[in-house]
Amino acid sequence: MAPLPESVVTYARKKLLDLVSIPSVSAEGRGLEQAAQAVAEMLRELGLEASLHPTNGAPVVFAEGGGTGPTILFYNHYDVQPADPLEDWASDPFTLLEKDGNLYGRGTHDDKGELVARLAALLWVKQEHGQLPFRVKFVVEGEEETGSPNLPGYVESHRELLKSDAVLWEAGGTDAKGRPQAYCGLKGILAVELRTKTAGYDLHSSYGAVVQNPIYRLSLAIASLRDNQGKVLIKGFYDQVRALSKVEADALKTLPDESAELAKIFGVKGYMGGVQGESFYHKLLAEPCVNVNGFHSGYGGPGSKTVLPAEAYAKLDFRLVPDQEPAEVFRLLQEHLQREGFEDIELSYLEAGEQPSRSDLSHPWVKTALEALREVYQKDPVLYINMAGSGPMHPFTDVLKAPVVGFGVGYPGSKVHSPNEHIRVADFEQGIVAIKRALEMFAARF
Repeated sequence: MAPLPESVVTYARKKLLDLVSIPSVSAEGRGLEQAAQAVAEMLRELGLEASLHPTNGAPVVFAEGGGTGPTILFYNHYDVQPADPLEDWASDPFTLLEKDGNLYGRGTHDDKGELVARLAALLWVKQEHGQLPFRVKFVVEGEEETGSPNLPGYVESHRELLKSDAVLWEAGGTDAKGRPQAYCGLKGILAVELRTKTAGYDLHSSYGAVVQNPIYRLSLAIASLRDNQGKVLIKGFYDQVRALSKVEADALKTLPDESAELAKIFGVKGYMGGVQGESFYHKLLAEPCVNVNGFHSGYGGPGSKTVLPAEAYAKLDFRLVPDQEPAEVFRLLQEHLQREGFEDIELSYLEAGEQPSRSDLSHPWVKTALEALREVYQKDPVLYINMAGSGPMHPFTDVLKAPVVGFGVGYPGSKVHSPNEHIRVADFEQGIVAIKRALEMFAARF
């Protein structure tokens, strides 16, 4: 392949700098309209027809253009996570900073860097071929980081407009050993809050002898949800879990074991149950789980404050696999709390949830993407049946009936959702090359 042109590199840096500078934090409801307008303008600059489609929340940027050949749909999002805690950033999170071969800033990986890599690849295709030898569609939303509450309805109501032969999903990258990764699914998610109150106001701690402590009460309820190895103890929780197909099971078996390397990156001493190799990836990718995101109550300042808090609450999420439904899992959780004697625990949705999704691993689009990755990286790509994280892929696979593959420009140390989020310059540029090559193969084969 021809080397990445300097004009494309310059374009990519400039567009990433522009997008990172917009604090489009969906959880805080700021910068979203500005970011949507900026994305739409970038798409128009590539010769695509772009418009903002209103939803009950942030607008969806839709764009279409290119040739009359097969249609590729790009899914990305322009919103980002909050930058907090700001004191842990080494630089301004909304100012792109290049240092030691890295590009720092909120959204550099998730998902503005990924979006810009796709734009840069399309620019390169146009420069080299004179035009796009395929049809392009973009769906760029602004609520992914808050659970994409309006995207399923948007896709359903625009299913004819969004018809495509294949979908390139929002992100991806390389593993700890530099092998390119591709994935064909995502776990679903249900986010909830548990809350309990045992007194009208905070009491002197001496009353702990006779008044129930909400921290203790809520801790018992949370402890009842899973065992020490992570197995969920809610009755019926696993009933709808779909068995892996032979192709999916074989794909899990062939995954290179990076559990030890990841433990070093994450700073953990080991994994629950001592899993490694196939058992590690089966648990991570093919099994659902419950996680406590935060527990809040009482005094946490310096020194001592002898208080019996009145209230405690915790935020949890469930990561789901096909064919679990978020609403059904919520119902099972309600029944579990009642059955175990936790009637005093108030349960509420934090997010309505996203359904899990998997594409057919044997689809030609999957094979094309893997071939392009192998050619560009000169390493065998690693294929995942789905990622351990969640996102709104289900409407694309199950409503549009389109095959979905995700790959991109990150790496395990990109610190997604954390302070000092970044991508490596080399990954950014090689990711652009891989996207371009996959698009060329797509145009020739579909």
